Amino acid sequence: MKEEFLHYLWKYGLYDRDNLFDNERNRITVIHPGEYNHDSGPDFFNARISVAGTVWAGNVEIHLKSSHFNHHGHHNDPAFDNVILHVVLENDKKVFNTRGEELLTAEIEFDPELYNKYIFLVNNPCIIACQDEIAKIDNILIRHWLCSLAIERLQSKSELILKIFSETGNDWEELFYRLLTRYFGFRVNTEPFERLATAIPFKVIRKHADNRFQIEALLFGTAGMLGEGLFKEALSDKYYRDLIKEYRILSAKYALQPIHGWLWKFSRLRPVNFPTVRISQLAALLSVAGGLFSKVLEATDIFQLKEVFNVAASPYWENHFVFGKKSRSIPKNTGSQATDIFIINAVIPVIFVYGRIRDHQDICERALTFLENIRAEENIITGEWETAGIKAESAFYSQALIQLRNGYCKKRRCLDCRIGSKLISMGKTFKDHQELILEP
Repeated sequence: MKEEFLHYLWKYGLYDRDNLFDNERNRITVIHPGEYNHDSGPDFFNARISVAGTVWAGNVEIHLKSSHFNHHGHHNDPAFDNVILHVVLENDKKVFNTRGEELLTAEIEFDPELYNKYIFLVNNPCIIACQDEIAKIDNILIRHWLCSLAIERLQSKSELILKIFSETGNDWEELFYRLLTRYFGFRVNTEPFERLATAIPFKVIRKHADNRFQIEALLFGTAGMLGEGLFKEALSDKYYRDLIKEYRILSAKYALQPIHGWLWKFSRLRPVNFPTVRISQLAALLSVAGGLFSKVLEATDIFQLKEVFNVAASPYWENHFVFGKKSRSIPKNTGSQATDIFIINAVIPVIFVYGRIRDHQDICERALTFLENIRAEENIITGEWETAGIKAESAFYSQALIQLRNGYCKKRRCLDCRIGSKLISMGKTFKDHQELILEP
């Protein structure tokens, strides 16, 4: 058994409250279990208990055995001197704090069905361990939990955004440019797109916002796609030769160093997602006077926001997917699916962080509204949840389900999940312990 299971029992009061006694058989009444502490120090802060008519306020520490208090070095740590109760599964030894005071220790008792259900879930071979039982949970609880998870996912993305924000000298336009460029890679080319955005600062792009061709030259050249030998068959293309000439001038002016052209991947990609096409579309987006991020902030509804990203590659790409090779004529618009990806993964998280830093709650709420008005993502993860009986109604919920699956189900954090903890509290006998594949 792991201590985290005892933490769960204590947090939710799922133990025999009528059978909690100290060493002298004085009954302990828990007035408040305390605040769960995920960092160093006692497991629960600011708890309140009553023993023999006296009310105590302080911290609670939990171990499988009382002797573990010493094994973990807590007896030498003043941070544990305010522990008013030591909750254990087995009281095998008297323990003392740094002041030499014996800890009030109580053995916890609970229904074994709870533990059976816990190990039943953590040993389920399915990624979504509760997929066969989630229908037992009230839909209101699930929706409330998903709302929390959608915010949690935005907050987790905020860490990367704040890191880039610091690296860019607190420049919102530069931050947005880097993050948006990253998602133009669609996983396969994420790394080279990130390198491209770092190699050519947005302040350089901004100086040429009124000239799309120059922005294309800057992007294709710094991407290493205009180097000798990469597209030999394109040397007869006027467009390609003009890009090379323009980039030679601009790269000398700004002292730009191209990344390696071999970083870009084309295999196993649909031609419309080739990095050549996506770079031209990115150039179209960046050809905005006043800055792209400013344009995004001006959007008040999802339709205005999507219109910002409704761009097409330059005319050359209507009948090309790579330099120098003609194909049948197809307009190369960003497409609704790609636009949704940009908005979900780059636009909304940046708007959300911007609102938080500027203390504009209305902007944060606008970001959430945008998320609610985008159709749900269709991928392996949302498919798994649909099989389990939960269908995402919008991107707000699909993002929440992704967070739930990757942050909780995959890591078997059932005790931290409101769905999992509720199912465990309902209990169920696990009949065949030979089926266990994980150490509980």
